[in-house]
Amino acid sequence: MSANPNDDSMYMTEAEYLEFNRDSEIRHEYIQGEVVAMAGASQNHNRLVATIRFLLYGHLRNKKGCEVYGENMRVKIKLADLQTFPDLSVVCGDIQLTDDLPPALLNPNLIIEVLSPSTESYDRGKKFKAYRQLPSLQEYILVSQDSAHIERYVRKVDLWELSDATGLDATITLSTIDCPLALVDVYENVTFEDKTLASD
Repeated sequence: MSANPNDDSMYMTEAEYLEFNRDSEIRHEYIQGEVVAMAGASQNHNRLVATIRFLLYGHLRNKKGCEVYGENMRVKIKLADLQTFPDLSVVCGDIQLTDDLPPALLNPNLIIEVLSPSTESYDRGKKFKAYRQLPSLQEYILVSQDSAHIERYVRKVDLWELSDATGLDATITLSTIDCPLALVDVYENVTFEDKTLASD
């Protein structure tokens, strides 16, 4: 889930943001001093996040050294002066955390965002640009909630290579953790308003 650029925002120091966010029932992003409330999530969004986390956990449970985190794990991108809450993130190897309470993750290897109409352009644009400044990040996944479609960006030195999978018969492999995701499993609990979008 991402910040909604249309929501009212505030300006704070990083220390003020950390204290404010710790006491708030709503998660907020910190974008170069601007504090923006996170957008609410639809039922399909929540179902997708829960299902993908379950699938990743099942894949990683017998593999030492990798952990999957949900939307309550804050990620800090120092070079972009951004703190945000990806839908899902994975770390392999030693985890690096800030000294804040609660701490933020500094070195995700894989980030997954489920797209929403209000945040899709942000997830594809400014947010992805910020994520690319994480030296640890190797893979960025965008999951549609309106149709069976997943996009995968993989770091190739200074370039990001795009591949995608469409339709419930398709499978896409998260190379960072060698995890195949069958779209029929990812979208198992998702109800599409337009039934034809399941196979588009």
